Amino acid sequence: MSSTNRTVVVTGIGATTPLGGDSASTWEGLLAGRSGVKPLEGERFAELPVQIAAAAAVDPGDVLPRPLARKLDRSAQFALIAAREAWADAGYTAPAGEDAGVAPERLGSVIASGIGGVTTLLDQYDVLKEKGVRRVSPHTVPMLMPNGPSANVGLEVNARAGVHTPVSACASGAEAIGYAIEMIRSGRADVVVAGGTEAAIHPLPIAAFANMMAMSKNNDEPTKASRPYDTGRDGFVLGEGAGVVILESEEHAKARGARIYCEALGQGLSADSHHIAQPEPSGRGIASALQHLLDTTDLKPSEVVHLNAHATSTPQGDVAEIKALRKVFGDDLDHVAVSATKSMTGHLLGGAGGIETVATVLALHHRLAPPTINVDELDPEVDADIVRGEPRPLPQGTIAAVNNSFGFGGHNVVLAFRTV
Repeated sequence: MSSTNRTVVVTGIGATTPLGGDSASTWEGLLAGRSGVKPLEGERFAELPVQIAAAAAVDPGDVLPRPLARKLDRSAQFALIAAREAWADAGYTAPAGEDAGVAPERLGSVIASGIGGVTTLLDQYDVLKEKGVRRVSPHTVPMLMPNGPSANVGLEVNARAGVHTPVSACASGAEAIGYAIEMIRSGRADVVVAGGTEAAIHPLPIAAFANMMAMSKNNDEPTKASRPYDTGRDGFVLGEGAGVVILESEEHAKARGARIYCEALGQGLSADSHHIAQPEPSGRGIASALQHLLDTTDLKPSEVVHLNAHATSTPQGDVAEIKALRKVFGDDLDHVAVSATKSMTGHLLGGAGGIETVATVLALHHRLAPPTINVDELDPEVDADIVRGEPRPLPQGTIAAVNNSFGFGGHNVVLAFRTV
């Protein structure tokens, strides 16, 4: 490990998801095993083969002032709401510089999105066709930029150490948090606002995913459609929202007397180099990312007691992930309580790594692993301890948890956290 490495900790969390408009209500929904999946309403969804999705429980337009909301894509709206909660949860009361707790030059923003402002792009194209050139919003370009959420969060908190947007499909949110950890470890920042956001519930993305045979078509039973590890799983359910954490160097957090949730140990990265959309069936790339995590941190498999799995509810992906875990962790996987929270939130794409990091941090903080719902018949190839039914208490003492995120293109990102 490099001599420049600094210990990184989590001091704040924020979320807005299909289960609730903040992290507390989202966590409550996860522990209760409540599904956020509902039928899609509106004429524009009527002809789609998939007519269900996990829309945000609280519309961002009901939270943000209208003059601000109209200048932000929905993905940026979610990011800003989650970032504001996390910023306040970390004990900050004003932007950097105004709040003496952090200098602007020592603060970064890394908020990722897998697709960016897709709803703005598509809606404004409709405006162009139907109403003409002069009716296209002058805010369109800043709204559709994939870096828009991170940039707007950076503006909100006055971040000057760097504003970044990793784009790696469904691994984007996790890669953003990993990048933020490295910003602090390297000494480039003391504090980073990091996470992921997505807002792609629109007929075109849904039709495209459906035609790829990637999404569940269980329109008759929306709350049972997302079923990771079940023998009847038939694809993911699209979700929307954002999850954000505040990361700090331990030294900085202790100096200002901050409450610390846990340590952010680091990340493991790899690429499958297999297929643009299909997972590598043996889990080879995932195993490489897990091994990279172990090789670059002091984490031991024996410490890991909880895993928030990527587990999207696709036939191949769910099994490949478990194979990789067994290959790297061996018998230590037997004492890992595995949760697949997408069974409740749906798949937030680039936002998944953000909200699932929030869930992983809260699982360590409260020492409770959320259940995985809709597993009526466990796939016999899933050789792991899947938490079902009720939340699972986690052991006392020093424990660690891992959050997995993988994306189209073969991107693999795994994050690790440990109690302090």
